[in-house]
Amino acid sequence: MDYHPVTKQIVDLLNQNHLLYETFVHEPVRTSLDAAKVRHGYSLEQGAKALIVCVKTKEGKEFVMLVMPAHLRLDTKKAKKYLQIKDLRFATEEEVGKVTGGVLVGGVPPFGNIFHIKTIVDPKLFLNEKIVFNAGDRRYSVAMFSKDYKNLVNPTVVDIT
Repeated sequence: MDYHPVTKQIVDLLNQNHLLYETFVHEPVRTSLDAAKVRHGYSLEQGAKALIVCVKTKEGKEFVMLVMPAHLRLDTKKAKKYLQIKDLRFATEEEVGKVTGGVLVGGVPPFGNIFHIKTIVDPKLFLNEKIVFNAGDRRYSVAMFSKDYKNLVNPTVVDIT
Protein backbone atom coordinates (compact mmCIF):
# COMPACT_ATOMS: atom_id res chain seq x y z
CA MET A 1 0.00 0.00 0.00
CA ASP A 2 1.32 3.47 -0.85
CA TYR A 3 1.34 5.87 2.08
CA HIS A 4 2.29 9.51 2.23
CA PRO A 5 6.12 9.98 2.35
CA VAL A 6 5.77 11.47 5.85
CA THR A 7 4.67 8.02 7.08
CA LYS A 8 8.00 6.52 6.00
CA GLN A 9 9.85 9.52 7.44
CA ILE A 10 8.30 8.91 10.87
CA VAL A 11 8.89 5.16 10.83
CA ASP A 12 12.49 5.74 9.71
CA LEU A 13 12.97 8.26 12.53
CA LEU A 14 11.65 5.78 15.10
CA ASN A 15 13.90 3.03 13.73
CA GLN A 16 17.00 5.26 13.58
CA ASN A 17 16.46 6.08 17.26
CA HIS A 18 15.91 2.39 18.14
CA LEU A 19 12.49 3.11 19.66
CA LEU A 20 9.76 0.57 20.34
CA TYR A 21 6.53 1.25 18.49
CA GLU A 22 3.47 -0.48 17.10
CA THR A 23 1.74 0.24 13.79
CA PHE A 24 -1.87 -0.07 12.69
CA VAL A 25 -3.22 -0.23 9.17
CA HIS A 26 -6.92 0.63 9.12
CA GLU A 27 -9.71 2.22 7.15
CA PRO A 28 -9.18 5.95 6.50
CA VAL A 29 -10.18 8.08 9.49
CA ARG A 30 -10.45 11.83 9.76
CA THR A 31 -11.35 12.40 13.40
CA SER A 32 -9.80 11.30 16.68
CA LEU A 33 -13.05 9.60 17.63
CA ASP A 34 -13.10 7.55 14.42
CA ALA A 35 -9.42 6.68 14.90
CA ALA A 36 -10.02 5.45 18.46
CA LYS A 37 -12.60 2.99 17.11
CA VAL A 38 -10.08 1.31 14.78
CA ARG A 39 -7.03 1.28 17.09
CA HIS A 40 -7.82 -1.75 19.20
CA GLY A 41 -6.23 -1.75 22.63
CA TYR A 42 -5.91 2.05 22.76
CA SER A 43 -8.30 4.64 24.16
CA LEU A 44 -9.36 8.04 22.89
CA GLU A 45 -7.40 9.56 25.79
CA GLN A 46 -4.19 8.02 24.41
CA GLY A 47 -4.72 9.61 21.01
CA ALA A 48 -2.35 12.50 20.29
CA LYS A 49 -4.45 15.06 18.43
CA ALA A 50 -2.28 17.39 16.33
CA LEU A 51 -3.77 20.71 15.30
CA ILE A 52 -2.05 23.26 13.09
CA VAL A 53 -2.99 26.83 13.83
CA CYS A 54 -2.09 30.09 12.17
CA VAL A 55 -1.00 32.96 14.42
CA LYS A 56 -0.38 36.58 13.55
CA THR A 57 3.05 37.83 14.49
CA LYS A 58 4.85 41.13 13.98
CA GLU A 59 6.55 39.55 10.96
CA GLY A 60 3.31 38.26 9.43
CA LYS A 61 1.83 34.85 10.05
CA GLU A 62 3.30 31.70 11.52
CA PHE A 63 2.06 28.14 11.78
CA VAL A 64 2.24 26.32 15.11
CA MET A 65 1.38 22.72 15.98
CA LEU A 66 -0.70 22.17 19.11
CA VAL A 67 -0.90 18.61 20.44
CA MET A 68 -3.23 17.30 23.13
CA PRO A 69 -4.99 14.15 24.26
CA ALA A 70 -7.71 13.44 21.70
CA HIS A 71 -10.57 13.56 24.21
CA LEU A 72 -9.77 17.17 25.18
CA ARG A 73 -10.47 20.45 23.43
CA LEU A 74 -8.06 23.27 22.75
CA ASP A 75 -8.49 26.24 25.10
CA THR A 76 -7.71 29.08 22.70
CA LYS A 77 -7.42 31.59 25.54
CA LYS A 78 -4.61 29.56 27.13
CA ALA A 79 -2.87 29.08 23.79
CA LYS A 80 -3.10 32.79 22.94
CA LYS A 81 -1.83 33.76 26.38
CA TYR A 82 1.20 31.47 26.11
CA LEU A 83 1.97 32.57 22.53
CA GLN A 84 1.38 36.23 23.54
CA ILE A 85 -0.90 36.85 20.58
CA LYS A 86 -4.39 38.22 20.04
CA ASP A 87 -5.39 36.23 16.95
CA LEU A 88 -5.29 32.49 16.42
CA ARG A 89 -7.18 30.43 13.88
CA PHE A 90 -7.10 26.87 12.66
CA ALA A 91 -5.11 26.42 9.46
CA THR A 92 -7.23 25.74 6.39
CA GLU A 93 -6.98 22.35 4.68
CA GLU A 94 -4.94 24.03 1.95
CA GLU A 95 -2.54 25.57 4.49
CA VAL A 96 -2.18 22.24 6.33
CA GLY A 97 -1.24 20.64 3.01
CA LYS A 98 1.37 23.32 2.29
CA VAL A 99 2.91 23.14 5.77
CA THR A 100 3.06 19.33 5.81
CA GLY A 101 3.98 18.60 2.22
CA GLY A 102 0.53 17.34 1.34
CA VAL A 103 -0.60 15.48 4.46
CA LEU A 104 -4.39 15.53 4.69
CA VAL A 105 -6.27 16.88 7.69
CA GLY A 106 -6.83 13.87 9.94
CA GLY A 107 -3.48 12.35 9.00
CA VAL A 108 -1.23 15.02 10.51
CA PRO A 109 1.23 13.45 12.94
CA PRO A 110 2.24 15.27 16.16
CA PHE A 111 5.76 15.90 14.84
CA GLY A 112 5.95 19.64 14.18
CA ASN A 113 9.72 19.25 14.16
CA ILE A 114 9.67 17.37 10.83
CA PHE A 115 7.66 20.23 9.33
CA HIS A 116 9.93 22.86 10.89
CA ILE A 117 7.17 24.42 12.97
CA LYS A 118 6.94 25.03 16.69
CA THR A 119 5.32 22.15 18.59
CA ILE A 120 3.42 22.78 21.81
CA VAL A 121 2.10 19.78 23.74
CA ASP A 122 -0.37 19.78 26.61
CA PRO A 123 1.19 18.04 29.65
CA LYS A 124 -1.88 15.82 30.05
CA LEU A 125 -0.72 13.84 27.01
CA PHE A 126 2.24 12.59 29.05
CA LEU A 127 -0.07 11.12 31.71
CA ASN A 128 -0.37 8.25 29.21
CA GLU A 129 2.45 5.73 29.17
CA LYS A 130 1.74 5.17 25.48
CA ILE A 131 0.25 7.46 22.86
CA VAL A 132 -1.14 6.74 19.40
CA PHE A 133 -1.53 8.96 16.34
CA ASN A 134 -2.02 8.99 12.59
CA ALA A 135 1.42 9.02 11.04
CA GLY A 136 1.06 11.11 7.91
CA ASP A 137 -1.77 9.08 6.44
CA ARG A 138 -5.39 8.64 7.49
CA ARG A 139 -4.94 4.86 7.08
CA TYR A 140 -1.80 4.38 9.17
CA SER A 141 -1.30 4.87 12.91
CA VAL A 142 1.67 4.51 15.22
CA ALA A 143 1.66 3.86 18.96
CA MET A 144 4.75 4.59 21.03
CA PHE A 145 5.86 5.43 24.55
CA SER A 146 5.02 9.03 25.39
CA LYS A 147 8.45 9.56 26.99
CA ASP A 148 10.11 8.53 23.72
CA TYR A 149 7.87 10.91 21.78
CA LYS A 150 8.79 13.73 24.16
CA ASN A 151 12.52 13.06 23.78
CA LEU A 152 12.29 12.76 20.00
CA VAL A 153 10.16 15.84 19.30
CA ASN A 154 11.37 17.99 22.21
CA PRO A 155 8.14 20.02 22.29
CA THR A 156 7.30 22.96 24.50
CA VAL A 157 5.01 21.60 27.22
CA VAL A 158 2.23 24.04 28.12
CA ASP A 159 -1.32 23.65 29.44
CA ILE A 160 -3.48 24.39 26.38
CA THR A 161 -6.64 22.43 27.27
